[in-house]
Amino acid sequence: MGLPTDAYNDGFVRRALGRIGTATIGPMEIMGVQIRTIVHDNVARRCDGCRDIIDGTPWRVNLLDIVASESPVAWTERPVVNPGPFQFHGDPACVRRWMGEKGYLFCRRGEVREIMRPVAIPGEAVRWGLCDGIHRDDHEFVPA
Repeated sequence: MGLPTDAYNDGFVRRALGRIGTATIGPMEIMGVQIRTIVHDNVARRCDGCRDIIDGTPWRVNLLDIVASESPVAWTERPVVNPGPFQFHGDPACVRRWMGEKGYLFCRRGEVREIMRPVAIPGEAVRWGLCDGIHRDDHEFVPA
């Protein structure tokens, strides 16, 4: 399967694309009108951790509190923690990298899962730790 012969002879197509890829639609004809526009699909799914393109379905992580707040954040304010979803490759290292860049701590008693729970870390500065919330013992937060 390929493009019509005249598309290969068009030097513009070769210079613009370098090669004919699977996400490229070459010149076509619709109802007798030849359309020579080159369309190239853009890939918008990028990993929030490593910033590389995600092939297939992204693995999503949401930051959800165990207890809902009594009133939602006003539209003029920002929530303390953005709940997401954030998308990654299936590698937990990408999620941990993203956590580290955002300044979150990671509970080493838990694992990286689809739903992570934000935990306020006591102290003078506001810091947040993320945990899957499945273990029953105390949290042990470490830098992500």
